[in-house]
Amino acid sequence: MNILLTGGAGFIGSHLAEKLLKMGHNVFCLDNFNDFYDPAIKKKNIGNCLSFQYDKRGSGQNRYTLLTGDIREQAFLKKIFAENSFDLVIHLAAMAGVRPSIINPGLYYDVNITGTHNLLENCRIAGIKKFILASSSSIYGNNKKVPFAESDPVDSPISPYAASKKSAELICHCYHHLYQISTVCLRYFTVYGPRQRPDLAIHKFTKLLVEGKSLPLFGDPDSKRDYTYIDDILAGTIKAVDYVTNNDVYEIFNLGESRTIPLSAMISILEKNLGLKARIDYLPSQDGDVWQTYASIEKSKRILGYDPIMSFEEGIKIFVDWFRQEKLTE
Repeated sequence: MNILLTGGAGFIGSHLAEKLLKMGHNVFCLDNFNDFYDPAIKKKNIGNCLSFQYDKRGSGQNRYTLLTGDIREQAFLKKIFAENSFDLVIHLAAMAGVRPSIINPGLYYDVNITGTHNLLENCRIAGIKKFILASSSSIYGNNKKVPFAESDPVDSPISPYAASKKSAELICHCYHHLYQISTVCLRYFTVYGPRQRPDLAIHKFTKLLVEGKSLPLFGDPDSKRDYTYIDDILAGTIKAVDYVTNNDVYEIFNLGESRTIPLSAMISILEKNLGLKARIDYLPSQDGDVWQTYASIEKSKRILGYDPIMSFEEGIKIFVDWFRQEKLTE
């Protein structure tokens, strides 16, 4: 298949691009390389993908195409949809992060809502009937019922980021209903692993520990997250590709480990793997932070065959090994 992958140079996107290329698909990576974090990190992320630019089997076909631009710009999107033929759009591009969304909500609504609409509108015009949206566990807010199930009410977001992701899901439903664009929305739960964004807690805390600096701990140290290793996310996403390709549906799936880890335990596991002791700065809770995330994955198991296998302890070991290797090459 020819697959348009937005956000394809990011943490999840670059791993997914590699996976799709190895499976024999042609990947069109769309990214705007913005400065939310160092664009050089994204350029490094896609290093392995660039080796697929020409088919090793000798056909000379371009297997990997890098498209640099912004999903908010309709003229740009219209041009790439006119010049290329896509069988499937996997939409990972977004402004990410709960706390930054409170500082600049307009940017989050513009990118995550308008950008999603722009892509779907170009799919409609081009006759592309298969679409996958990367959604988020933040949609569940502070739901008291756990684990979170896809059928739970999610009408009480507590951050602009969460509201923008819920809005994107609703836009997808509208385009499915009106134009029969088969769509799967994947609610990712706290993804970690090699290449994780530097602003996320595991990566940020690892760096601070290595540098001998104190860790900022906001709110309750017993707050919990359902951490999901990147390989399990990739496996679930690939199963969603198969599912949306072979069915005419609108479905929402949780992709998590269905296991919660307290923040204090996450820090302890990092300490053990790094052989370092953390100094903690205890700080007040911040607006938009949820107390816990916890995925029910029964639906994903039943319909997709999703079956996460990486333990958090082993996943952290792999991440720390990657982090150390990265430090050696700096």
